[in-house]
Amino acid sequence: MDQASPQCMDDDSSLVAHQQHERLPTVVVHFSVMPRATLTWRVEADSTLAVKDERLWLTRVSSPYDHWLDPGQTFQLQRGERVWLSTEGECAARVSLSYALPPKVGLFRRWLGRLAWLSLGPPAPR
Repeated sequence: MDQASPQCMDDDSSLVAHQQHERLPTVVVHFSVMPRATLTWRVEADSTLAVKDERLWLTRVSSPYDHWLDPGQTFQLQRGERVWLSTEGECAARVSLSYALPPKVGLFRRWLGRLAWLSLGPPAPR
């Protein structure tokens, strides 16, 4: 994914923040999956994967099933899961990944959120 191109979109179909009720911009990353190559990454935010022009194979750690996505299909990915993508065709598969930017939070809340994500917790008093 070294040739991914992020784009910020702010249209009427933007996701709405749960607590602040404000429209958040959507980030769309376009990339290609080359033939006979497998891409893998951990999903950083709840997002939608959209397939543009070639059949795509998708598998996730949390699921016992593999998924074959045809051009035009989308698939919902959840934050924290690891996914693998590959294509069976002779041409590169064009794919886009879109997600809403998270609302801004302060440094302290980001630090606590990161600790919670790592399953650590706040430091114990001495």
